[in-house]
Amino acid sequence: MKLMTALRSVAVASLFITAPVLAQTAAPESANPPAADCKGHGGHGGHHRHKGKKHGNKMARMEHRMDKAVAEGRLSQAQADQFKAEGRQLHEEMKAQREASGGQLSDAQKDEMRSKMRAFREKVKSAMQANAPQKT
Repeated sequence: MKLMTALRSVAVASLFITAPVLAQTAAPESANPPAADCKGHGGHGGHHRHKGKKHGNKMARMEHRMDKAVAEGRLSQAQADQFKAEGRQLHEEMKAQREASGGQLSDAQKDEMRSKMRAFREKVKSAMQANAPQKT
């Protein structure tokens, strides 16, 4: 019982000692808010999504996978750059359609964009698989 009390006291005391140090190191980070588009690993964690931003995050993850595929030799840098440009173009097209229609896409536009994105993802996936080293 006395041992548990002593351990708790030490734990609480260490928190009091480290709290000001942690607060000082965290303050400059919190002074600079994350990028507005929340891409990459910075910004919001978990499954929190901003309206209209989920496709940008999907594209960022896809670009990250392409970079990894280049490093592993499954894609050439030229292929990855071409796919990234095509993905950005699709993203910009969707954004332009959304802005032109007042912020919302019609069901037909949504279906069209989904099929384009699906075809694009399948194209990237097949290129990665075609160049993947054979397992022995």
